[in-house]
Amino acid sequence: MADDGKAGWNNTAAETTGDVMIAAMSEGGIDHMFFTSGSEIGFFQEAIAKAKVKGHNKPIKLITVPHEHANLNAALGFAAVSGRPAATAAHVDCGTLHYGGAVHTAWRSGLPVLITAGFPPTAFAGTMKGSREEGGHLWMQETYDQNGIVRNYVKWDHRLSYQDNPGLIVSRAIQVARSEPCGPVYLSFPKELTFLNLEDARFPTVEQLGIPRPAAPDPSGVSEIAKKLTKARHPVAIVSGSGRNPETLAALVELAELLGLAVVDSAHKAYLCFPFKHPLYQTQDALKKADAVFVIDVDVPWIPGYNSPPANAFVAAVSHDPIKQRIPTYEFSADVRLVADPLQAILSIKTAAHKILNKKTDKLKVNNRKKRLNNLSTAWHKANVREAKKHATETPIHPIWLSYQIGNLVDDNCIILDETLPANRVRDFLPNSVPASYFANTGSSGGWSPGAALGAKIAAPDRDVIAVTGDGFYMFGTPAPAIWAAAQHDAPFMTVIYTNRSYTTGTSAVIRSFGKDSYAAKEGFVGGYFDPPIDFAKEAEAAGAYGETVYDPADLPVALKRGLNQIRNGKPAVISVWLKRLEGTD
Repeated sequence: MADDGKAGWNNTAAETTGDVMIAAMSEGGIDHMFFTSGSEIGFFQEAIAKAKVKGHNKPIKLITVPHEHANLNAALGFAAVSGRPAATAAHVDCGTLHYGGAVHTAWRSGLPVLITAGFPPTAFAGTMKGSREEGGHLWMQETYDQNGIVRNYVKWDHRLSYQDNPGLIVSRAIQVARSEPCGPVYLSFPKELTFLNLEDARFPTVEQLGIPRPAAPDPSGVSEIAKKLTKARHPVAIVSGSGRNPETLAALVELAELLGLAVVDSAHKAYLCFPFKHPLYQTQDALKKADAVFVIDVDVPWIPGYNSPPANAFVAAVSHDPIKQRIPTYEFSADVRLVADPLQAILSIKTAAHKILNKKTDKLKVNNRKKRLNNLSTAWHKANVREAKKHATETPIHPIWLSYQIGNLVDDNCIILDETLPANRVRDFLPNSVPASYFANTGSSGGWSPGAALGAKIAAPDRDVIAVTGDGFYMFGTPAPAIWAAAQHDAPFMTVIYTNRSYTTGTSAVIRSFGKDSYAAKEGFVGGYFDPPIDFAKEAEAAGAYGETVYDPADLPVALKRGLNQIRNGKPAVISVWLKRLEGTD
């Protein structure tokens, strides 16, 4: 569709600004738009339908999601699993506000998402198409700075102007979103502009603007890190975000096995960066003795004073943004910081380490370290299973027994969306080793998993998608719209809910802050419970899913399998598991 590579895209079938914006999205690699209807964004529906008929760009699939929060989280889930950018659309300032906490999640995700919203018309009634002729609400929707609602949470924002080339603006937005460190961008557009006729639509595509290639690490930095890791007695790698690129998984396994490198998750888990059952995968206790620490694409490597490595440990941090410019206050120190693509850094350090390793003395040291770590890993997994089985008959059901049963259910075809709190220890029992088979909420805004699971299933229709979440987060996630969309778009996923009817923040966290004898505790943690809860199973049925509540621990394995069979037969499923309340009696 582009001509000689200089003039850019042009096609006479694109007649309006709306047509050109859709064409630019398509040329920029976007093939799915998660859409929540609004009076001024109907042009997206028209332009996508027109493009399908006239064939002037690759088709974009419009996914109806009847709430913006689930809409944006679905785009994030899609981008995470597919590796491709996604777009959203919402209604003016109201829809932008409804994106809610998902905007925070997008900002911390490292994923390329084009967030869009319309802007109410301001043209005098009757002066141009799309002007103020639809009702009094149009005046109510105009704000001084709609983009300002999200400006703290996006890499780039723009409100389309009359003189703009709409294709260029969209290409520029996607270029920024797809450039490392990737992240969300926001584009708003006045309704009148979407109707403008364009006689000779022409714009540079994203590829013509150019996506920067991965940054290669500084050779001297690579050499220093390789030497420190090779000569260390207890080298440890900390991971979180490198798994965004599935190719890093095998590369990190090779480096870890070469050096006998312990690999641990950061304080804030996000992506599958290393196989969970690999003998070199360790708990954060490994940091206590670490003398060389390799931090790979991590925002929060450890909790200061809680699981920090020794003060004299060598620390090297590698990332597209190793100083974390998106976090205003950042106190973690490092001896070396490399601006580099994580995969390129891992491969370069492995090559350098090969040259340094002494075949006799270093090999013996590495083998001894691998044997010790393997023993620790084996003992840890056995202890986890023993603990889970101790709770096998407890009622209400114990969360560790539930986590154990979820781990038994998962196979290589599963994608897990994990939005549970650490106390539930879901990850301790998961066997995930396939790249891009595990994702956690990258931010701290609860309610990511219902929408994310929808997007994940759309991106991977042949995989079993399972979301695991607490009931508080589940309610934050506007689950009914996500489940309805899953049924509507043939994208069934299963949700397993840890139903303890309690907010951790309003119970356990209150005790940590004010003690067991606090006034709040004596009053029974008013504000900390929502008991009795919503009947999540019936809510799921109302939205078009299979729903079941499990009370008996003996029924749990079979109930989970029933849910899995439901999604394999094309129907979303919700399994609500009744647990003990936090810090209280039942």
